[in-house]
Amino acid sequence: MDLPFPKRRQDDRRPRRMSKGMYILPSLFTTGNMAAGFYAILEVVHASAVNYSHLDNAAKAIGFAVLFDGLDGRVARMTGTSSDFGKELDSLADVITFGVAPAMLAWTWGFHLMPQVALTEWATEWNIKLTQLGAIAAFLFLIAGASRLARFNITSNPEPSNPGRPGKKYFVGMPIPAGAGVVAAVVHFERGVPLESWYTAITWLAMVAAVGYLMVSTWRFYSFKDIDFNSRHPFRLIVLLGAVFAGILFLSRPVLFGIALLYTFSGVYWRLQWMFRRRNQPPPPTYKEASQTP
Repeated sequence: MDLPFPKRRQDDRRPRRMSKGMYILPSLFTTGNMAAGFYAILEVVHASAVNYSHLDNAAKAIGFAVLFDGLDGRVARMTGTSSDFGKELDSLADVITFGVAPAMLAWTWGFHLMPQVALTEWATEWNIKLTQLGAIAAFLFLIAGASRLARFNITSNPEPSNPGRPGKKYFVGMPIPAGAGVVAAVVHFERGVPLESWYTAITWLAMVAAVGYLMVSTWRFYSFKDIDFNSRHPFRLIVLLGAVFAGILFLSRPVLFGIALLYTFSGVYWRLQWMFRRRNQPPPPTYKEASQTP
């Protein structure tokens, strides 16, 4: 006797349709990330020695892009809508927003718009050479960020050279949004006013190159992935985040500058701490010494 198939209720189709629609939500944040990066590039192109406020606007756009980039991944994990398409789109957006845009911003703000402090031939030639070196440093920043993204995409279980606790608590190398955030925070701290002296330009060149190195290094940086908003007592976390957002809202320049430097030097501190701890530890016994022990 053939049994009739049970009728499919309309309520059974609703969660499946909702889950398909939820896949668009992380992509919207990724699109916002890309739009902010494109706006930052346009602002850098329109900047000049007189209208340097465009550089500050570009730095602000990169800051908003960092927020969008953090939200798209967290929303995808919370809703269970992670996909290969979303990962590839996020990587392409990051190359534009956190690679091309901050590289152009770093070169324009630190070297291209630097005024001619003297009219001598030697000073003019030195400024040209410094601008060329700044372009090389900005390109190294770009290629380091792209390499960092490529390594992140192909590595399934990355482990830093100075290992910390197991799990996904740490990134291997500085993430590219943090590197772009350092550049944007420094420019925003100076209100977009271009550098005026050659020695500050050299310091900026060294800083851009150092951030690029940190991105391709295997040093560990905190990933913030262990923050759980669904915990039983999230009150302290909410208060801390509220204080940080309030500080950014009312004192954005010093707060963002301090956060960027603190995050940068945290990776350096953990690396140095691991090196000194490893140096002070006694060397492991050799095979002959281990075999002679009773």
